[in-house]
Amino acid sequence: MTPLRETMSVPRYAARRALSAAPMLLAVAAVSFLLMHLAPGDPVYLLAGEGGTPEHYAQVRRQLGLDRPLFEQLLRHLWQVAQGDLGRSIHQRQPVLGLIVERLPATLLLVGSALGLASVGGALLGVWAASRPRSLLDRALLAFTALGAAVPVFWSGLLLVVCFSLWLGWFPAQGMASPRTQAAGWVDVLHHLMLPALALGLQPLASLSRLMRLKVLEALSEPYVLTARAKGLPRARVLGHAVRNALLPVITVIGGSASMLITGAVLTETVFAWPGLGRLALDATLTRDYPLIMGTIMVAAAGTVVLNLLTDVAYAVVDPRITYG
Repeated sequence: MTPLRETMSVPRYAARRALSAAPMLLAVAAVSFLLMHLAPGDPVYLLAGEGGTPEHYAQVRRQLGLDRPLFEQLLRHLWQVAQGDLGRSIHQRQPVLGLIVERLPATLLLVGSALGLASVGGALLGVWAASRPRSLLDRALLAFTALGAAVPVFWSGLLLVVCFSLWLGWFPAQGMASPRTQAAGWVDVLHHLMLPALALGLQPLASLSRLMRLKVLEALSEPYVLTARAKGLPRARVLGHAVRNALLPVITVIGGSASMLITGAVLTETVFAWPGLGRLALDATLTRDYPLIMGTIMVAAAGTVVLNLLTDVAYAVVDPRITYG
């Protein structure tokens, strides 16, 4: 007989996943460090200017620790990362962790809003279309999802700015708050959030609604659904059972979409001048601020690990038959 597999609680599973993710994050730190140092350009010239003397450049390089062997710099960087120290920004002369913490809430608000819009809106549109197959609304949804999945995020952002900001004047085009009301409340922030959240969430919304429609249609053709209909159960209850069984693959796509939204936030924040990590990473790239670039990469990698863990936990919430072994 096959022995029963031992199951574990969600906190224990999360702790084990966190421990297993630590070596992966250190590997990400090592790869990003090597890529930054193999990239063309020297941050010393940007920091000290182009007209300096060789002695001045050597002094600046020594102050930044760039005169040491590459392997020694790598070991020092990994040791700092293991201690939670992401270094010091070369361009802004501030701790990288402090700069990231300052910009992180804006990115979390943008990505969370886009993910919520894509998840809830995509699920509702998919279920709505699946409940009316081959209808005019179903065909309209298929056309919308095909268009929404094909439009790049920067192009949809520019279209939204032109239509709803320049032509109609309904929403502001840039920033997170009005210049004259920097201390404004959530109403002003949400007013500025509408367009970037819609631009960032349009692609995953289209993909999720299409997938949800397909999976619900597949579930509605299963024998248990036909049996429920034969027993005379209400249509809404039958549809609810089909939706619950269609959620697992959709949750997987939601987790993957969340990771893609983190990278897509760079373009969205650039188009809408949103003061988040994407803008910070872009500015760091333009100034060759190696520690700041590597710090944003580490935060993005850690966010992906957390999102994958939340996806696994959501499986057990949707389907109690799933256990962690």
